[in-house]
Amino acid sequence: MRVTFATEPAYPDRPNEDFVAATPNAVVLLDGAGTPAGVECGCRHGVAWYSRTLGSTLIAGVTQTCGTLVEILAEGIKAVTGLHDSTCDLSHPGSPSSTVVMLRRTAETLDWLVLADSVLVLDVAGAAEPTAICDDREGQIGARYRARMDALPGGTAEHTEALRDYVEAMRDHRNRDGGFWVASVDPLAAEHALTGSVSVAQVTTAVLLSDGASRLVDRFYLTTWRRAVDLLGQDGPAELIRRVRDAERSDLDGIRWPRGKTFDDATAAHVVVNDTR
Repeated sequence: MRVTFATEPAYPDRPNEDFVAATPNAVVLLDGAGTPAGVECGCRHGVAWYSRTLGSTLIAGVTQTCGTLVEILAEGIKAVTGLHDSTCDLSHPGSPSSTVVMLRRTAETLDWLVLADSVLVLDVAGAAEPTAICDDREGQIGARYRARMDALPGGTAEHTEALRDYVEAMRDHRNRDGGFWVASVDPLAAEHALTGSVSVAQVTTAVLLSDGASRLVDRFYLTTWRRAVDLLGQDGPAELIRRVRDAERSDLDGIRWPRGKTFDDATAAHVVVNDTR
């Protein structure tokens, strides 16, 4: 595989809570769930630490072991939980959490796992449109609580308060049946990930995106998955993120595109599985 990626924090003076790493046969992308100011998480380390620590554990696991991706994710969550269960309140409903996308190439298959709302796009040879895979359970739950936040201009005190209320409401549905699942402190979350395998020979390109990068397609609707995949192949991940930033700056108050975060950490990885040049 040939992998190129780019990642950029929402703001230069704040830590990037995304994580991306690659080996010759695997790619891992995580998007840490940021905590708004004034909302406690029970952890002294924070979300950036969690996504980097879990991401590093997963890229090592997917490279060094032959277990399933679900097993590797479960062991990774368990290992990271053990690193801070004596220093942090892991019973807190806001304990740091993250999305996970994992991709592994073997001799015959391309195995994938998606947990929560980061996106995996597979471009299959001969298909007119690529296939976008996203675990949208969080979005379905969130639709119940977004109306007040989305009606308020971004950057205002009222919007910030509504965002805090939204995050607090969502915690009641996190990692429980009938709700949505993310990587956090319970290895059981791995069993709720979307998974699959496809023949290596069928896939030309794979793309991994945090929701801060995928919003160009699935929130702003400024392009299609086909055009996004082509853009990544021609101009690279940094160009995709640049276009996201241009769109965000054009709508600072969130009137055209209501959203919790005016700017978001953005990460994109472009994976050439079979070079057809």
